[in-house]
Amino acid sequence: MPVISRFFGISIVMYHRDHQPPHFHAKYGEAEATVEIATGVTEGSLSRRVLQLVNEWRELHQPELIEDW
Repeated sequence: MPVISRFFGISIVMYHRDHQPPHFHAKYGEAEATVEIATGVTEGSLSRRVLQLVNEWRELHQPELIEDW
């Protein structure tokens, strides 16, 4: 599993040759969501607090995420 970051029990994962639009997967326990890098649009099920942490992280690391994509 290509984990690119871990914090507060949240794993951020990006898969090689994944579908468009550019996104990453955020996993927390049994919950998982995909998050678009540019917009933060999310599909899946994460608690509001975890989603807030993921989006704060996304905003801080957006240039690196685009480069990784």
